[in-house]
Amino acid sequence: MEPVHFPLDISAIVIDLDGTMLHTAPELTEAANRMLRDMEYAQVSQELLMSYIGNGISWLVKRALTGDMHATPDAALFEHAMPIFEKHYTELLLNSKPFGGVIAGLDAMQAAGFRLGCITNKLARYTEPLLKGTGLAKYFEIVLSGDTLAEKKPHPMPLLHAAKFFGIPVEKLLLIGDSLNDTVAARAAGCPVFCVPYGYNHGEPVDSLFLDAVIPDLSAALPLIRHV
Repeated sequence: MEPVHFPLDISAIVIDLDGTMLHTAPELTEAANRMLRDMEYAQVSQELLMSYIGNGISWLVKRALTGDMHATPDAALFEHAMPIFEKHYTELLLNSKPFGGVIAGLDAMQAAGFRLGCITNKLARYTEPLLKGTGLAKYFEIVLSGDTLAEKKPHPMPLLHAAKFFGIPVEKLLLIGDSLNDTVAARAAGCPVFCVPYGYNHGEPVDSLFLDAVIPDLSAALPLIRHV
């Protein structure tokens, strides 16, 4: 791949939700442990559960039940567990808060003329109330949740869909995320990707990923891009 030359020419920015804009781990991990308690399973540490976040709620539940990043529980057990998790997560959902610098970063991006979207693997029934409840919904022209399209990250489809929505070449679309899912999706789509270091990349540092820049917060993206 050719070296990246900054600033990048960008028309629109799409941003991941969990671990990038919102600190949702406390609510996700608490819901998982309440589920395990109700099912008379042993509790799991928040640190371990945080490492399971990133591929959607169904995978978090599967991993919590098995204690394994790659194992799949019995189908009947999973079907029993999911509604228990969903009940608890719905109760806890709106306790999530934006990370520091998120609001200031979104304000600065809008002021600089960038069109904004949100792309997350979270189900729409959780994404929409979260964005409204945290005051973030007003920033985004398009929101693509994990069940909006036929595929979700790490598939490139959401990024290609967003570029088409904005009417721009995909290489003029910047993705800001926090995990391997984001970088794989961006590379497959052919768009640049920045990651924040404070998110939920399965407990691994993001600077080892195939990305264009690690930024400490959303505002730090602006010196690296210019609006076209």
